[in-house]
Amino acid sequence: MSPSSSDPKYEKFRNLMIKHRLKQNVTQTQLAQRLGRPQSFVSKYENGERRLDLIEFLDIAATLGIDPVDFIKELLMEKKF
Repeated sequence: MSPSSSDPKYEKFRNLMIKHRLKQNVTQTQLAQRLGRPQSFVSKYENGERRLDLIEFLDIAATLGIDPVDFIKELLMEKKF
């Protein structure tokens, strides 16, 4: 894992992404299919093996029905962000 993806702030981001996916009972495979990506794409960003860029985040948010602004507000409310 690269130092940038193991940053505590990025870890909070990853955990919140996972939380939202699980809240909707969507598997990694289902999300990947909806995105037109391999399952490993979802696995790698959830495990911190790769970082998401802004466009990827927005695509995932749209696919899961997450309002990006609300997501960021929720992330910023996390303790010690």
